[in-house]
Amino acid sequence: MKFIDEAKIKVIAGDGGNGCCSFLRLKFMPNGGPDGGDGGDGGSIHLQADEGINTLVDYRYTKTFQAQQGEKGGSRDCSGRAGEDSTLRVPVGTMIFDEDTDELIADLTEHGQKACVAKGGTHGIGNARFKSSVNRAPRRTIPGQPGERRNLRLELKVLADVGLVGMPNAGKSTLIHAISAARPKVADYPFTTLHPNLGVVRVSQHRSFVVADIPGLIEGAAEGAGLGVRFLKHVMRTRLLFHMVDVAPPDSADPVAVVQAITEELQKFSPELMEKERWLVLNKIDLLLEDEVDAYCADIVQRLGWTGKVFKISGVARKGTDELIQEAMRYLEGSQSVNILDD
Repeated sequence: MKFIDEAKIKVIAGDGGNGCCSFLRLKFMPNGGPDGGDGGDGGSIHLQADEGINTLVDYRYTKTFQAQQGEKGGSRDCSGRAGEDSTLRVPVGTMIFDEDTDELIADLTEHGQKACVAKGGTHGIGNARFKSSVNRAPRRTIPGQPGERRNLRLELKVLADVGLVGMPNAGKSTLIHAISAARPKVADYPFTTLHPNLGVVRVSQHRSFVVADIPGLIEGAAEGAGLGVRFLKHVMRTRLLFHMVDVAPPDSADPVAVVQAITEELQKFSPELMEKERWLVLNKIDLLLEDEVDAYCADIVQRLGWTGKVFKISGVARKGTDELIQEAMRYLEGSQSVNILDD
């Protein structure tokens, strides 16, 4: 299934039914009086978060959604039937914006959370409601009000505890493959990941967290270069970032320059990202001579002036990965609640 994280739709709530103008006419009641009933309310449109949905693909081709109209009032004081509400289901983590005003209407971050995005029109009033001692035969009615119409922009930000960031081919997909049941595409060329992948990392019974493999960034991503600009927003909800670095890149690039370039892109995209806990994960140490690993990695850390946590791993050989996820679990449990899965 194609991953779609943005969609634009139009929602039209139902109009309220008009009030009825009617007079009672019976054989023995020639002057029965007004009996026009009220109309029904128009149906509203709601968006509801559903954890069983992972993408906005349902809104890629169907762009317009309309709720049911309220029925017109009838004679003999019969009210019109109200229009049924329409509920559209979206993934957990969907943000709803008014496309015309850029107003944030709702941020659906929990399963079952619902937001009314277009309110149905109010019902009209029948002439029976205007009867009085001085006006025995009113012909006045009030029409139903039109329902709200809105152009919406839906943006999905994946909900994960840990986000993996780094250049293409830094080994993010390999790591998520090694520590979770997720099976992203893995290959020795850039941009094998074209959409975020989520994986559940089960540390022990009843202890787990969700990790997101974000498509690789390149220099200039914050201005629109490469794939990263589209997916940088997905790391905004994470509480911990693994900054993945290839210690032995095939193009002989300097790992220090690579880290600095990605750090600059994160800063440009959102200064808030720089406030998140970020760990340096030096990957592919299996490509180095065993007796050179410590000195080589220490040199990278020293030249970066890195003061945070550093991990030396190999996603392919699964070296150091257990220590990494155990430490991440301890950090997440200490900061606040994480995703707990029952067996």
